[in-house]
Amino acid sequence: MSRIFLRIWRRYRDTALFLKMTAGFVLGLFVAFVFGEKAQVLSPIGDILLNLLQLIVIPIIMVTLIHAVNSTRSGNLVRVAFKTFAFYILTTIAAVVISLSLALLVNPGTGLQRPDNGAETPEAPSFVDQLVGVFPENIFKALVDGNILALIFVAIVVGITMAGMRRSSDSTICGFGKLLYDLVLAAEEMTFRILAGILQFAPFGIAALVASDIGSQGLDALAALGKLAGVVYAGLAAQILLIYIPLLLFNRIPVGGFFRVAGAPMATAFTTQSSSGTIPVSLEATRKAGILQEVAGFVIPLGATINMDGAVIRLGASVVLAANIAGHDLTVLELGAIVLTATFVSIGTAGVPGAGLIGLTILLQQAGLPLETVALVAGVDVLLGMGATMINITGDLVGAHLIDKSEKRAGGRQSDSKSVDDL
Repeated sequence: MSRIFLRIWRRYRDTALFLKMTAGFVLGLFVAFVFGEKAQVLSPIGDILLNLLQLIVIPIIMVTLIHAVNSTRSGNLVRVAFKTFAFYILTTIAAVVISLSLALLVNPGTGLQRPDNGAETPEAPSFVDQLVGVFPENIFKALVDGNILALIFVAIVVGITMAGMRRSSDSTICGFGKLLYDLVLAAEEMTFRILAGILQFAPFGIAALVASDIGSQGLDALAALGKLAGVVYAGLAAQILLIYIPLLLFNRIPVGGFFRVAGAPMATAFTTQSSSGTIPVSLEATRKAGILQEVAGFVIPLGATINMDGAVIRLGASVVLAANIAGHDLTVLELGAIVLTATFVSIGTAGVPGAGLIGLTILLQQAGLPLETVALVAGVDVLLGMGATMINITGDLVGAHLIDKSEKRAGGRQSDSKSVDDL
């Protein structure tokens, strides 16, 4: 009996992660449509997966960033940071322009009624508060609150300090620096081993998340806002076809190889709706793709926080929905303001499920449109959030591949891992 169990376990363990996650997603859909709201009994299993991913997020961010900073010369770090921010800002602007164009063409809110009751949403922090929050007064509070930007700042400071110690002319200080660096390498190896165990459980958590979330929505809610969902998913597809794939082709990165290594992170993001929770899976994919880890360790965690291409596609379509419901024709100036506001709002949007409703509230307030629209969008937030988070992660991985290619050209470097060209 034990041999049979061991054989089954080994076959399951050796099956490709993307296939296991796809099977979990399909199973979750089946359970959702068969049992409906009763499928919510499975939600604790999905919550366990989310908790485990969140558990490993902070250790991975800290050790990979500290390692990345120590493996990168200061000039290279500045160059990588500039390329990263430029890529994320430009693709985010492109995403919201695509979203608004499609939504204005379809007018998804035509025929919908304004809800009687507004939806309650958490109060979002101001831009100044977000900026100040990057510099934490208490590292332990930042850890408890899961303040990703603050932790990225701390990891960079620690990494720079450690690198300075390793290069010190004082042999004692240099020895301390090397000791700390070895501890970071050991912690990184341990963290990725823990991640490997979590990923074995992921397909079961994904099946439970899909079953409970989709089952609780009901077909009526999905049908009522089907046009909005269609616009959003058309925008998500356009972002891949018009922005990501041309960028990959222009930089001579095989599209098929990219999506093979990106499949597992995309599936994880789609089902968990958590950009930050998908960081571990994305980093593992970059390792398989042969991306320089000093690049991936900076680009992926930062992208999970500030790169929200999918989020702005959802925001843009939802704003047009609100304008349709209010009977308001958006002017060119208003559309321009929406593009800029959506870009900055997306930077401050946390990479966790449900945060899109906060961004939508801010955008509707800025545009002077009815906040009650949030209640309508909340009805299909699960469906929209799945696709939006997947595009967020896809954008992160595209950015990592492009910047990695650029850095290898600049420095003539190669990774020891398998290249995406070989996959």
